Formats: sequence, structure tokens, C-alpha cells
Amino acid sequence: MTTYPTEKIRNVVLVGHGGSGKTTLAEALLARAGAIPRAGRVEDGTTVADTEPEEQKRRISISLAIAPFEWQGHKVNLIDTPGYADFVGDVDAALSVADLAVFVVSAVEGVEVGTELTWRRCAAIGIPRIIFINKLDRERADYERTLAQLRNTFGAGIAPLELPIGLEASFRGIADLLTDKAFFYLPDGTHSVEEVPDELAELEHQVHDNLVEGIVVADDALMERYLEGDIPSFEELEHTLAHGVADASVFPVVLGSATTGVGVDRLADFLCEIGPSPADRPPVAVEAPGGGAEVAPDASGQPLAYVFKTIADPYVGQLSLFKVLSGTIKADEQLVNPATGASERLHGLFHLRGKEQVPTGAVVAGDLAAVAKLSNTRTGDTLAPKGTPVQVAPLASPPAVLGIAIKARTQADDDKLSSALQRLMVEDPALRVDRSDETRQTILRGTGETHLAVAVERLARKFGVNIDTEDVRVPYRETITGKAEAEGKHKKQSGGHGQYGVANLRVEPLPRGSGFEFVDQIVGGAIPRQYIPAVQRGIEETMSHGGVHGFPVVDVRVECYDGKYHSVDSSEMAFKMAGSLGFKEAMAKAGVVVLEPISLLKVTVPSAYQGDVMGDINSRRGRVQGTEPVGDGEQEITAYVPTAEIIRYAIDLRSMTGGRGRFHAEHSGYDVLPAHLLDKAKASLAAAAGH
Repeated sequence: MTTYPTEKIRNVVLVGHGGSGKTTLAEALLARAGAIPRAGRVEDGTTVADTEPEEQKRRISISLAIAPFEWQGHKVNLIDTPGYADFVGDVDAALSVADLAVFVVSAVEGVEVGTELTWRRCAAIGIPRIIFINKLDRERADYERTLAQLRNTFGAGIAPLELPIGLEASFRGIADLLTDKAFFYLPDGTHSVEEVPDELAELEHQVHDNLVEGIVVADDALMERYLEGDIPSFEELEHTLAHGVADASVFPVVLGSATTGVGVDRLADFLCEIGPSPADRPPVAVEAPGGGAEVAPDASGQPLAYVFKTIADPYVGQLSLFKVLSGTIKADEQLVNPATGASERLHGLFHLRGKEQVPTGAVVAGDLAAVAKLSNTRTGDTLAPKGTPVQVAPLASPPAVLGIAIKARTQADDDKLSSALQRLMVEDPALRVDRSDETRQTILRGTGETHLAVAVERLARKFGVNIDTEDVRVPYRETITGKAEAEGKHKKQSGGHGQYGVANLRVEPLPRGSGFEFVDQIVGGAIPRQYIPAVQRGIEETMSHGGVHGFPVVDVRVECYDGKYHSVDSSEMAFKMAGSLGFKEAMAKAGVVVLEPISLLKVTVPSAYQGDVMGDINSRRGRVQGTEPVGDGEQEITAYVPTAEIIRYAIDLRSMTGGRGRFHAEHSGYDVLPAHLLDKAKASLAAAAGH
């Protein structure tokens, strides 16, 4: 592949709701550009972008995929991204290196929630956007309705550049509003240029005038000339439009069909003609020891690269996908990772097209490439020259809001599980692994059910580790409600020395969250000094192993105020047993309650869903603390909710709000479990004991 200068590179990410046709559009662009002999099909698992078995099985994109092609003297680095909400981490990774986002919107389904959420992300970070209305050849396709939805949803700046000629099965061409020409397509994706059909001429001229007015507003001099009756040329309009796109103030709308090829070549034209290059984008902010700095994509500058994606390949090893932020990186370049201090040699550089590796000797500023076997570099790391410890701020991973407990199927699997999980998290930073000491479970957390299911499948396929899954158990606890006293007596006579120890204990509850307090009130040597710690250990072990109902005991003050010993038969073991027995008896007398963990839940939803979500929180025994507006027509609801009630809240909230809600939960404390739920909690404990 030819090495292109920075000004001739286009880093373009395809985004949009699942099923809008992003992967099919990527295939059509690659085939039309001659990068592949013919377009593959998602249904057949033959596309360049969807190469993972998990993607082919589900017929959805799961990971980002790079598919570069050459067009009219430019290199377009096309990045296909997942549309399913569970894999938003890869969308964010792609956006971190893209210079233009193409929103693929179905003319049948219209603007869907995934498109709205990604648009909001792009707006927050100022990424230029173009909209491609797809599937105009499908039944029930409606261009006008889709365009109206775009305007209603995204407001000012939506600028249609084309009109469809025909709809549904008769969709055969495009009327270009900038040139007042019609493009009629043949089955092979090529077109002929003709005059706009009579039935469209009046509408086309009207929309053309509206478009010109919308474009000239961005240029004061052009606007003044236009008001004086001077009609700008096509080149002037295109130049001004390109500035509006680069500034993320104008969002052109183009159209076509990825399956028939109508409009695909024109989209490629637009990417090169009005799409910004890396040189047109603002410099990248980096963190340096002396403070923040900015790095411009200068091919002659110092080499600097940002790793935005890591792929764990079972055959090649780790692949690191990176963007060159500055300079020209050559094969065998030696750079330093400031995050780890490790030196990395970039042995073999290559461009990825799906799984195909195209070797290259150099990668210029603004371009994307890959390198294998960087041992100390992860997603989000920066590679810089020695002595230049600058770093790009790492990408924040999406919250891991759903968890499953995992357990190795065999001992052989258990031996490999830890390292396999680490490698899996390197590839997918949206995954997280926790170990709960209270429930003795290893918990794999992710963004949703499908995300976790794919992770389990990849553990088996890539790393040969088979696991079983189970529900996440709730860490219940016990405490006492009153004061009580008891005598713990351990007496055992055997052939030789016996065992003898008596400890008199007094228990009382402590405030919630206080833990455990042991007080030594022994006077007069009733229990020798050396045995007092043994009494405490016996109590602590009993608390950890479970109280009356079998759950760990917390928030208790224990006072050892008297006891007895035998000069020959007493021992540490005897007093440890005495402490344990006395504590059990005193606890039973004091009255026991089970405590359940409570989470502080913050839910952000569009105002239209506020009532439903608050009602649902109440049904989960939650206590709503308040609501407040957070902008964009959304409300944040704050509540305290029993943790047991929100184990699968990620699934329920997505269903309740059509994917528009999001939440954050953190442990807040413990509260008394209602008596009618005690049997359910004990059943969970019994099931855990059976494993």
C-alpha cells in the first residue's frame, strides 16, 4: 500500500445503531475501490470487518475493525464499529482516533437510540459528522420521514446534499443538490450523469437554494456576495462546506444503498473532498511532566504514537493498533512507553484490513497501523522517544454494570484462568474481574449480557479455558440487637493432659459499620494474660465463619470480664474454643438480625422515563432521595436500593428505557433484611455451600 502524506489521509469511523448496515457499507466501499474482489455478506460471515467466530455466529459486529482503501489519490482508513450497546467500548476507542464519523441511518427504521447516544458522544468531543441514509431500496424506506427525524433529533446543522430518485424497489439514482445533476446507477455500482428528471426538478431547485443559503452563512464574505446576487461556484460551496464539516457545525446528509451500490462511490468522493484530514483537526492534548502540551500531526516532527486497541491473537500474539500523532514511525523504531518506562522495539509494521496484514516500512503522522508483540504496552498507552515522557490521557472505559460469577470447569482450566482473564482484559478494557472474599466468588463484569457471553466464549476459543457461570451471591451479614452474657466452657479429659478453659463474655451491638471491638476486662488473673488473645481469636473466627444464620457477624462489642483456668490442662486451644462457644451462646441470647448490603444508585434517564424508573425503584424496596435535571432533557434519580434488587439492573433498565438510561451503583452500607426475605437469603447460602 502506498504511503500517503498526512493531508491525503482520512480516518473515518462508521457508527450507528445495530442493523443499520455499517458492515455492509464498509464491504461496498472496499469493493467499489477495488480493495477486495467482491463484497462479502454479513449473513454468510464473509465480510472483511466481521472475522471473529462470535461475530459470524451472532451476525453482529463485536469489535472495531480497520478496512483501509485508496480512492482518488487518498487513503481512507475506514473503521467499522459495533452498533450493539454492549460493545460501546470499541466505539469509544475508534472515536479516539477518527477525524470524521459517518452515521449510518436506516431509511426504514429511522433514527434509533444507538445513533442518538453516539451522536451525543461525538458532540461532546467535537468530532465532525456526516450522515449516510442507507437502505433506500428496502420496502417501507422513507427518505423524507428519516430526514425529518434527523432534524428533530439533532437540530441545526443538518444539511441534505442529495435527493433520492425513486424509492424502495425503484430506487435507482441520486440528485446532487450542489451541482444540479442526476446520477443514475447500473447494477455494477457505476453511474451515468444526466439532468435531474422533470418530476424532481422543481423540488431539487428549491432544496438547492436552501442548501446554498445554509452553506454561505458559514463564510461572511461569501454571504455578502450571495446577498448581492453573486451565486457562488460549486468549488466555493464545497470549500466552505468542508470548513463547516471540520468545525462540526454542518452535518451533510448523503444517501444510497450499501447492498445495490447506489451512492457508495459518491460517499467515497465526499469523504475525500469535504472530509477533514488529520492535519485539519485540532492538535492532540498530551500530558507532560511540566504541564499540558499540544501535538500537531507533523510528519517531520518527533515520533509519537497512541495505542487505541489491543487484539489477543492466539497465533501471532498481541497486536497493537495505533495512530501516529506526530513524526514518521519506521520499522524497528525504538520508543518508550512512559506509563511503564519500558522500551519497545516496533519490529514489523503493517496495515490491517480485517485480518489481512499489509506490511509497510513507515507510517506517517495521522495514519493508522499495527505492530505485533509489544510486551509492555496496553490499550490507551502512548509510545514516545526516549527522554520525552509525554502521554495522551487514557480512554475511560464504559462502566462494567453487569456481573456473573465464574468458576473453572476443571483443575487444568483453573491453572490457566487467571492469566487468560488478564489477557482478555488487555484486549477488552471494558471487562473487569473482582474477587469477593465474603461470597468466595470470582466475578466477571461487563456492559451487558451479550458482552459477558462473548467474553466466556473467547476464553474458551482463544485461551482454551472453559468456565461455568452462576449468579452473583449477595454478601449478607449478621449482627445482634441487644445485650447478653454467656459462659463459654471447654472441658475435655483424655488419657494425658486434658483441655480446660472458661471465658465469661458480655456482648452488645455497635453502630452500623463499626466492625468488631474486643475488650479485656479480666482482673485478678482469672484468665492468664497469655490466653486472652486466644479468646479473641476464637471469637473472630466464629464471627467470620457465620453466626446463627450462617452469615459473617459484624458490628459487635465483646467484653471478656471473667473466666477460669487449670494450671495443667489449660491451653491456648482450650481458651480459643471457650471464646467461640461463649460468643455463640451470647449472640443467640442477644437477638440476631441479618443485614443486607445497600447500594447508592444514580440513574440518568430522559425525563419521559422518570416516573416509570422511580416506580420501579420503589418496587425494588428502594428509597428515592431526589431528582435533578442534568441537561439534554435528562433527569438524574438518586436512591438507596438493596444490592440484591439490582444485581441485573443493567438488563432491566435497558429494557425499561429502550437503551436510553444509564446508571452507577456503589456500596453505601448495610441495613436490616426484612424477616420475610430471610428464607431466600438462607437458601442462597445453602446453595453456595453445596458447590
